[in-house]
Amino acid sequence: MTGTDALAVRDLHAGYAGTTVLDGVDFAVPAGTVVALLGRNGVGKTTFVHTVMGLLKPYSGSIRVDGHELAGAAAHTVARHGVAIVPQGRRVFAPLTVEENLRIGSRGEHGAWTRERVYELMPPLAERRAHRGDQLSGGEQQMLAIGRALLRNPRLLLLDEPSDGLAPAVVDRIAGLLEGLRGEGIAAVLVEQDLHLAFRLADEVAVMRKGRIVHRSSTADFRQDRERAHSLLGVG
Repeated sequence: MTGTDALAVRDLHAGYAGTTVLDGVDFAVPAGTVVALLGRNGVGKTTFVHTVMGLLKPYSGSIRVDGHELAGAAAHTVARHGVAIVPQGRRVFAPLTVEENLRIGSRGEHGAWTRERVYELMPPLAERRAHRGDQLSGGEQQMLAIGRALLRNPRLLLLDEPSDGLAPAVVDRIAGLLEGLRGEGIAAVLVEQDLHLAFRLADEVAVMRKGRIVHRSSTADFRQDRERAHSLLGVG
């Protein structure tokens, strides 16, 4: 962890109803980089994202965003410090139009990201701005969830399974969209089961097992070490 980390987590413990899911997590995301958080189902990845976002209060540990201690802070406080989440399952407001969903997500027309810029980045949303959330395809809903997060003008983006439930062609389109954000200087935590997507987007890979980070390396090194990847993730 360095002074240039967008996110620095140390010895984080968290869980539900007294049970421990995160058991001493140390994790850092250097400014402007993407770190893929990998691991089998049930190891604590979504719990980690929710704890960083302030949706779950940790038992103990430190969560620093751009040097500000936010462990235990409410989600709206975390958001004000430049953190935004694209949750698993999209969670768009089904009865509201695309435009209304984006208005709710917006911090106003201040900062680099505005609704019109989101529409420029994602033309399908512009074409369907008057459609309700439940009238959109899964891919369009994912675009809307990403657009809503960008309107927070984040410095740190938490992406929880952005490929979940999407067809391969749609995943490829979402990947291209996320690749286009690389020049924006946004750091990101990418929780993802689709390794092709994770490897395409991430600068580094961290692997979680039983609520702890057990491996960290560059994406290139991880891809070259098939034996390690198999032992950690059960893939070849």
